[in-house]
Amino acid sequence: MKKIRILTALAISVIVQGFVNNSIANFPDQAFIKDSIPGVQKVKDIMIYEDPQFYSSFPSIVKRPNGELLLAFRRAPDRKVFGEDHTNHVDPNSYLVSLRSKDGENWSKNPELIYAHPFGGSQDPCLLQLRDGTLLCTSYGWAFLRSDGMANLKKPYFLAGGAVFLGGYLVRSKDGGRHWEEPIYPPHIEPEININPMGNPVPAYNRGALYEGKSGRIFWAVAASHAPGKTSVHLINSDDKGMTWNYSAPVAVDDKISFNETSVYETPKGDILAFLRTAGYEDQACIARSTDGGKTFGKWEGMGLKGHPLNALRLPDKRVLITYGYRHKPFGIRARILNEECTDFKSAPEIILREDGGSGDLGYTWPVQLDKKRVLVVYYFNKDNGTRSIQGTILKVD
Repeated sequence: MKKIRILTALAISVIVQGFVNNSIANFPDQAFIKDSIPGVQKVKDIMIYEDPQFYSSFPSIVKRPNGELLLAFRRAPDRKVFGEDHTNHVDPNSYLVSLRSKDGENWSKNPELIYAHPFGGSQDPCLLQLRDGTLLCTSYGWAFLRSDGMANLKKPYFLAGGAVFLGGYLVRSKDGGRHWEEPIYPPHIEPEININPMGNPVPAYNRGALYEGKSGRIFWAVAASHAPGKTSVHLINSDDKGMTWNYSAPVAVDDKISFNETSVYETPKGDILAFLRTAGYEDQACIARSTDGGKTFGKWEGMGLKGHPLNALRLPDKRVLITYGYRHKPFGIRARILNEECTDFKSAPEIILREDGGSGDLGYTWPVQLDKKRVLVVYYFNKDNGTRSIQGTILKVD
């Protein structure tokens, strides 16, 4: 088995000291040693899906009660097939699709359609499997308007890659993802200022893992453009398996720093954690904690690590594996293993799963437990800045 490289204790200490009191600091050059965290070994990297005609990205994955793995991702044309010089993260032919596997290494070849939005391209399918087997898949969309439509848009609206933001939605399946119900549109939350192309307030949205708590309540950390060019994160929840949603509390709001793509996790003690992606904060990940079931959150805190977005998986011994993309040289995929209440995020060693990426356009990790000892971490990746593909790394965690 391959050894995994980790940060030296000295490098970790330097990084942590650089972020005392949430101050913004320059990251020092990081020294590495070839070693393995005791009890953690990399088994192999795997290719899950690659097609040079398509830009494949933003995966999520769940393990079904029958042991089958279901992986969702966003697939869109690689614009080079049309003679264009680059591909955006928004596209009118961006669809949500899925693949299946019995062992995590051998995957179905032809993606199944989850959903094609009738008014534009979709992004970032995020799967959640409920305890009763129901599947939720959240996403959000972009509409491509002609010039006469653009002239009639209500302001403010969010424009990216020539497309206007539609806002969020989710779909549900009760048969293991073979069939998906009509979309559910979550409510608009008050901090959001943007209007969609139909002239209505943008429905709640975000990229990141939802979580079904011990009570059966579903927690979803959604983003909001609370000011031009600024986003914050807020918690909404559902007590009826995703059919309806209610606003709970602000998670992270700041005048200078933006928070967006966020995963939620409930600790064994019952704390609700939000692992936050940031902008305007030296690319540092942050964490926010609620000790009252998501009614309120304490002050967000820098985690002392570069990487985004983050995802969290409870291991069999209740420790927590967090995984994330690393969009700086050497480009790749990284992880840490935290204690069961996730209080040691600044001191936990950083595990380097991969550092052979071709550019920073990679990551969006999602881990799943294969068996008692093995974890599969899926993500999108590129080599030499070539075709974007869905890949994975299998870890053995004792």
